[in-house]
Amino acid sequence: MMNRNGTARWSGARPWRTMVYSGAALVALLSAPIAAAAQQTHLLVIQGLSGEPQYRKQYDSTVATVVKAARQRWNVTDANMTLLSEVASPAMRVQRATKEAVAAAMLAIAGRAQPGDVVLVLLLGHGSGEGGASKVNLPGVDPTAADFAIWLTGLARQTIVFVNAASGSGDFVAVLRGPGRVVVTATKSAMERNESVFAPHFAAGLTGNAGDADKDGRVSVMEAFRYATREVARVYETTNRMQTEHAQVSDTTLAMRVAFGGSAASTDPRVVALVAERQALETQVAALRAKKAGMTPDAYDKELERLLLAIAEKTQAIRAAGGKP
Repeated sequence: MMNRNGTARWSGARPWRTMVYSGAALVALLSAPIAAAAQQTHLLVIQGLSGEPQYRKQYDSTVATVVKAARQRWNVTDANMTLLSEVASPAMRVQRATKEAVAAAMLAIAGRAQPGDVVLVLLLGHGSGEGGASKVNLPGVDPTAADFAIWLTGLARQTIVFVNAASGSGDFVAVLRGPGRVVVTATKSAMERNESVFAPHFAAGLTGNAGDADKDGRVSVMEAFRYATREVARVYETTNRMQTEHAQVSDTTLAMRVAFGGSAASTDPRVVALVAERQALETQVAALRAKKAGMTPDAYDKELERLLLAIAEKTQAIRAAGGKP
């Protein structure tokens, strides 16, 4: 039953089935966006070798779009923004995109990011290789998907949005997917190696109003993904070409929840702590789902109930403390 103060009480041994939260209300609680501004957002852009001037121009434009939004719409500080490119530019705070620089950047983010923070990694360029050996071509030695999998282990308590917008990027999903991560690739496999047009459309969807399908002032990763896939299909249709790239996303549920834009970060330490606690619970849900095949149905259901109810309670507590859920 629901008490007058809005808290839930229940009877019997199975509270999930007897609690008075309606199905719609509970779904609303659990699907509320994880605003990237809820705590801090960290941005790492890795711009690989372009090969030709036309690609360099496209990559530069995409990076400029994302960086502008990060500063003006997402409240990302310069300290939390790392830009790596094929050509270094100290005046623009851009480092050369070598494997060593990428490793150092990932380590630095892991050292400063707090639990519950959002980390957006964007790769641009030409891809090659298959499986764990898939890579994006950078100056010098190319880092592989397996390398990134190792570097991401230092960010287990953060929400990761890893976007590989390079050609031949599809195998990154299988290698990098995991709890608390959304992995987006421009292609469905390593075999789709023609130059991709996904990157500029995903950037436009994530950073502008066109991708905001529900017009709530924030753009979720899933909204940006859907916008980009529509625009990519339109490009091929209008040029009468067979579509040679098919983007994919690893976790549609989390992709719908992670959103960029909206209000500035809360400075209330109570809200910050509650958001971090909810993020930790959400990571536990993702880990539980990964273990479902090895559990009995009853044990899985019982643990899932416990975690989802705890998340709903944290969401109510965030609202009560004046934060945005």
